[in-house]
Amino acid sequence: MIVTEGLCKLFDSFLAVDGVSIHVRAGEVLALLGPNGAGKTTTVRMLTSVLKPSRGWARVAGYDVVEQGAKVRAAVGVLTEQHGLYGRMPAAEYLDFFGQLYGLNPASRGKRVDQLLEKFGLQNVRRQRIGEFSKGMRQKLALARALFHDPPVLLLDEPTSAMDPESARLVRDSIRDLRSAERAIVICTHNLAEAEELADQIAIIRRGKIIVQGTPKALKETLLGPVEFEVRLGSALNGRSPQVPAGVRITAQGTDWFRYHAIQPEHANPRLLRALLEQDVPVISLHEIPRSLEQVYLKAINHAYETMEVPDAR
Repeated sequence: MIVTEGLCKLFDSFLAVDGVSIHVRAGEVLALLGPNGAGKTTTVRMLTSVLKPSRGWARVAGYDVVEQGAKVRAAVGVLTEQHGLYGRMPAAEYLDFFGQLYGLNPASRGKRVDQLLEKFGLQNVRRQRIGEFSKGMRQKLALARALFHDPPVLLLDEPTSAMDPESARLVRDSIRDLRSAERAIVICTHNLAEAEELADQIAIIRRGKIIVQGTPKALKETLLGPVEFEVRLGSALNGRSPQVPAGVRITAQGTDWFRYHAIQPEHANPRLLRALLEQDVPVISLHEIPRSLEQVYLKAINHAYETMEVPDAR
């Protein structure tokens, strides 16, 4: 649905995007992460045929971004950091105006306006001027505009920026609902928890280059090492280490707990529990130590990794 190969953008002598290659299949969400100025927005502008690549190529919804720019723009819904909303227009009239630009008939436009205003909780302010909206309300209206023509590709830049927690949850749920076998979504965000919740793939871009990409699970395993587990016990170990089965390696322990790595944990964990019970060591809990996408991101950004393709481990 979205394919790029060696995509570059040069502004005079400044290389803003340097050899970006991504592949987002229909039904997938890609989160594009990186610090300000890393090249995220420039990449999105090339994917919408707003900017022409200096080198490389990209196809969006089956269309070449250089040769078929009009078809690309008709196939994408875009939420930009600067919304460009028309402050003097009422919300419903604004959406209807964009429906006209997409060539929809009046009946279809009216139905779609009602659907989207209801979906994003804006039905009660449909006649209110956009200039009177809060930042969060404007964000929701901009997202409704991006969805108006039900595009097969969505490119969303900071989709929950400036929203209160309830509105942000509504938008995240909407993005999750929009996933389908026919739609591909790219999200540019600084909200790493949001990216981890929504994305099938993560790509981290730094100084115009994608330095790592892969599934959240694969990135954690590659950059943070094997999964670690913790066992909490009902009695003190008194300085001794419990006997553990093959494939389990204790990495740390305290008075009434220990942590370990396991080869094939789906097999090792049940064996470990049985071994502890046989030693009359009472177990209160066994759980995986949580590892966040923030840890992955900071490690990738703070270490000068060359571009790394991470195996798909979904």
